[in-house]
Amino acid sequence: MSPKYAPARPPSGRHARTPDFGPVRGVYVPRTADAGAFAMSTYGIPLLVLAVTESAALTGLAFVLEWVPRLGAFALAGAAVDRLGTTRVLRIASVARAAVVLAAALVLPRIGEGAGAVVTVMVLAAATGVLSEFSYIAAETAGGAASREAAGHAHRVQAVLLGIDQCATLAGPALAGTLLQYTGATGMLLTIAVCSLLGAALAPRQRPIWPQEAPLPVTQGLKAGWRTLCSLPALGWLCTGLLLSNCAIGLVQAAGPVLVVQQLGGTSSQVGLVWSAAAVASLAVVALARLAIDRVGLWPVGAAAAALASAACLALAAAHTYLTFLVLVALLMAGEAGMTVVLRTLRAHLVPPEVFGATLSLIILLLLAPFPLAGALVALTPPDLLGHTITACAVLQALGLALAFAKLRTHPAARRAVSA
Repeated sequence: MSPKYAPARPPSGRHARTPDFGPVRGVYVPRTADAGAFAMSTYGIPLLVLAVTESAALTGLAFVLEWVPRLGAFALAGAAVDRLGTTRVLRIASVARAAVVLAAALVLPRIGEGAGAVVTVMVLAAATGVLSEFSYIAAETAGGAASREAAGHAHRVQAVLLGIDQCATLAGPALAGTLLQYTGATGMLLTIAVCSLLGAALAPRQRPIWPQEAPLPVTQGLKAGWRTLCSLPALGWLCTGLLLSNCAIGLVQAAGPVLVVQQLGGTSSQVGLVWSAAAVASLAVVALARLAIDRVGLWPVGAAAAALASAACLALAAAHTYLTFLVLVALLMAGEAGMTVVLRTLRAHLVPPEVFGATLSLIILLLLAPFPLAGALVALTPPDLLGHTITACAVLQALGLALAFAKLRTHPAARRAVSA
């Protein structure tokens, strides 16, 4: 792989992004720091809300507040990356996230419990959600450039990036839960701030090498992304299946603290351990998927991953012990990881570079739309009925994935993505 990502000529009339470093320093290292902050805030802050409020309904509401602003931020994030480049967006978002969590770390010990603490953790959930998505879009766009440079080996680059994400998910939730249990909110929030500042410091230097035109307004960027997605039926069907799958995954993630702590008698650190175990299983599947796609292609790997995720989620509602719950969540997320490798590979090959930021924002917006709905379900559903709700979402997941991969089975794009 070339250490430079600058193309021979500009991919569009805006500007090309030319990292000064190779993929390790230019993509993988800053992605690692940002993914650590992302994972700790995503999984740790709902635990913090439950610890402060001791309420399942407020924990679900915090999940909603964490994800709704994220969805609204995607369009702005994609437009910002297309206009300013990945470096500036990553640095600004990372520094701002560090400032927010440091402010919360200073405020929470002084105000104690009560309404002020509830408001603080709710605002923290919303603010970190928005800022994390800006940094994530910037890091993903840099990863897309690396994948295009890799050509026929794009799935290998995406497997590395997904492996970084899963390593962060392995360490982040367990570390957040342990810090929260033994050092309180301050230790967890300070660690998130350190990871955020590392991401800002390690962001690669970039420079525009072609004149920049006036960027598209956000709404036009979303329309461009939608037109691009509609023109790529293979990618569209896969996104549809994963959207339905995320209804189930989001519900399991939102309900996880309530199920483990209040129904299975676990602790905050055990909630984190569930997602760390899921990350271990996901890493194994990512490694296998990278090799399997080379041998058998995208569709068989994706279909096998979809079957694993669907079976695990259908069995999850019957879990009555912590160990069973942990194993089934690990299998569910392992299947999701395999499908994500397939999605990222298709996306890197099929989406034109000049609309990659807008299309990426739209795809992530669609795939994450179920998460705030999942939080609302947890807030509105009595805890003893959460199992039945998970079962209903698991059935929807299985049907959606079966239809999506049936459509993909004979689609030529699924074969070209690994032969290009």
